[in-house]
Amino acid sequence: MEFFCGTSHKDLGEMICKRLSIDPSPMKSQFGGTGDEVDSTCKETHVEIGRSVRGREVFLLQTGSPTDVNNAIMELLIMAYSCKTASAARIIAVIPYLPYSKQSKMRKRGSIPAKLVAKLLAKSGVDHLVTMDLHTKEIQGFFDFPVDNLRSSSFLIKYIQEIPNYQNSVIVARRPESMKRATSFAERLKLNIAVIHIDQSKEADIDREDGRCSPPPSSCSHEGLASRRSTSGEYVRRRTVSESASATASDETGGH
Repeated sequence: MEFFCGTSHKDLGEMICKRLSIDPSPMKSQFGGTGDEVDSTCKETHVEIGRSVRGREVFLLQTGSPTDVNNAIMELLIMAYSCKTASAARIIAVIPYLPYSKQSKMRKRGSIPAKLVAKLLAKSGVDHLVTMDLHTKEIQGFFDFPVDNLRSSSFLIKYIQEIPNYQNSVIVARRPESMKRATSFAERLKLNIAVIHIDQSKEADIDREDGRCSPPPSSCSHEGLASRRSTSGEYVRRRTVSESASATASDETGGH
């Protein structure tokens, strides 16, 4: 087994290696330049694996960095692709916080970046994903390989129970959509629950701005609609005349 740690959270990587009693596999990352010296004018990411991974099971640890999430994603993709081209038997990405997981729905005239990240991970060579508390469970359907969506609720509950006088607290659901999860915490901790309701008119405005209620294109003018209607009407009249002529001819021949 090989365990490579990205630069997004080195302390977490050291803690995991210490817990497993292993040493992290050697790897070197550079942000800016592709040689031994860093070029300040080049913003490319360079990753070099320092050990053979042929036929080995590889774990890649990387999380969504709060300072530079895009560099963290690119570093992970290059790490996975480097192991894939080095003939690794299996590549498992450990991403505690999956970047772009909150962008899992279509908004206005945008896109779904969460699915794009899933496709990039699959193309880079990742065979399995281990993550925690995805924004929505449906995100797992974006991936073409198995996903382990771990839960942190048991650790959070244990942490809350260690707070003095936590019984005087209230579990607050920031939005009605999160009420189910907040209720689960409140029942396990035996606390009260509060829900913050948002203005529904704002949601309606978002729905009106997402493109589904857009006006027809400018090319679809009233003249164009009238032209299509007249053409359709002419076709109906011609069909009616044709059917009448056929019926008359049939009557004259005695139905033969």
